[in-house]
Amino acid sequence: MPSLLSHPELSDCRRLFLRNYNVMSNIGVHDFEKISEQRVLFNVELFIPLLNSTPTQDELNEVVDYDFIRETIKTRVGKGHIQLQETLCDEIANLLLKHPKVRAVLVSTEKPDVYPDCESVGVEVFHIKER
Repeated sequence: MPSLLSHPELSDCRRLFLRNYNVMSNIGVHDFEKISEQRVLFNVELFIPLLNSTPTQDELNEVVDYDFIRETIKTRVGKGHIQLQETLCDEIANLLLKHPKVRAVLVSTEKPDVYPDCESVGVEVFHIKER
């Protein structure tokens, strides 16, 4: 799969990513899913213009901190039960896209423990901020 960095709107960006962030989540439409948490893996890519993410002083405040991604996910998951991965994925993407330095986001969620005959089930969404 070609990199999204080749997308014309993102060619001046760097890609910041978080892979397989494992969070116990209240998610699902079935009754048994509403009474217990299950593992959800989050994968996130943020596309940030080099102009906004190239440090000159080697200081954290010059870039987007990885903690921003983790805290955004933990905060949303902590708000309580959500039925659909599509809804969760969209909400996380929209929250991440609000960061002033972020131009685009790619977010996926996966539930790895749903079926014994596959690795996971999930959803992915990509959004570019309107300029």
